[in-house]
Amino acid sequence: MKVLVIGSGGREHAMAWKLAQSKNVSEVIVVPGNGGTEWEARNDGQLSLARSRNVAGDVKDIAGLVDIAQKEGVGLTAVGPEIPLALGVVDAFQAAGLNIFGPTQAAAQLESSKAYSKDFMAEIGIPTAEYGTFTNQADALAYLDSIDHLVVVKASGLAAGKGVIVCDSDEDARDAVAEIIDDKRFGAAGDQVVIEERLTGPELSLIAICDGKTAKPLIHSRDHKRAYDGDRGPNTGGMGAYAPVPEIGPDVVAEVMERVIQPTVDGMANRGTPFVGVLYAGIMLTPHGIKTLEFNCRFGDPETQVVLPMLKSDLAEIMLAAINGQLEETEVENHEGTAATVVMASGGYPGHYVKGKRISGLDLVTTATVFHASTKVNENQFYTVGGRVLAVTGRGDDLQAALDAAYHGLDQIMFENAEYRTDIGASSLKEAELSLSF
Repeated sequence: MKVLVIGSGGREHAMAWKLAQSKNVSEVIVVPGNGGTEWEARNDGQLSLARSRNVAGDVKDIAGLVDIAQKEGVGLTAVGPEIPLALGVVDAFQAAGLNIFGPTQAAAQLESSKAYSKDFMAEIGIPTAEYGTFTNQADALAYLDSIDHLVVVKASGLAAGKGVIVCDSDEDARDAVAEIIDDKRFGAAGDQVVIEERLTGPELSLIAICDGKTAKPLIHSRDHKRAYDGDRGPNTGGMGAYAPVPEIGPDVVAEVMERVIQPTVDGMANRGTPFVGVLYAGIMLTPHGIKTLEFNCRFGDPETQVVLPMLKSDLAEIMLAAINGQLEETEVENHEGTAATVVMASGGYPGHYVKGKRISGLDLVTTATVFHASTKVNENQFYTVGGRVLAVTGRGDDLQAALDAAYHGLDQIMFENAEYRTDIGASSLKEAELSLSF
């Protein structure tokens, strides 16, 4: 079976890498792909029959994607980024009689509209922060006058993971509202804003596979959004992640599944928009219990780069089971141990950065798997073409071992002005040290 992966980032490289390991997959096609998705898959050191290659295309060109799938004769399509989901790629593929793993345009509103998502959570009783939604500055500022707590201001639409402004004061909040609504910092994504109570506590990411009625969790993870060590600097698409989070026990995962994931699947089914695909819940563990920060309707990035290396089961089989409503009888099993990934970014990201820097040392990495996010190949040399360039993933018996493997691999790679965080997983390591001291 041929498989099509839609997208071009590190998440899509990880998806192609994992799908290529399936005994049922003969070839993986990535549209448009990157420098890392032209490769020959290896599974436990042995040459696999599965290969990956890129095909030119635009993730926003839904008719073009359908045409590629039909011409290539693919048996399964997996969607990486949120934009084609919001544009209705699943609806178009289904209308053409093609197997595709992901939610319909209506179901994908859980991510494409934060206002829709918050209203949905409030309606069915999913624990989340207090909020208000607004389309003009005057109403938003009046709401800020009516509350006495810190807030987070979000563009309601899709903003490539960057449409969130964490505010440290009322003045910050007012500035954020002006930036989003009046200055159009995030373009049309900010035509509506959501102002949420700012919560405190450690975060948790839980990705579940859903078939419209059943949901099964993958391994839980935690990512690092801020650009610099110590969780300082601007929010980014993510600078690193690890899975599982050692201090999070199975009871917390069970609670998230019971109070957040399954009610969402049930609620969407009751609305006549059954959710099939990946449901990603961003959770904060507050002093007052779990709170849902947001939903994504696809694999996260860079969480995918640790979650899929920890998945022992066949991803292609899981996706087909979800499409066919057979997830309940399908096993979803993880490897023992831990995975950690560190993102190497272009200097200046998420602000201004220079592209076209040559990457060296990739062939020297032996302790980690390198997932390409923004690279291209020219005359057998890799070059940077974006902000987040590579995700270097290590595995080990525990978090420290996984981090050691990832950072050792990263040390072999070089490109001019490369930046990365040196403290991925530090909060969990500190938590472990404190627990051992008692």
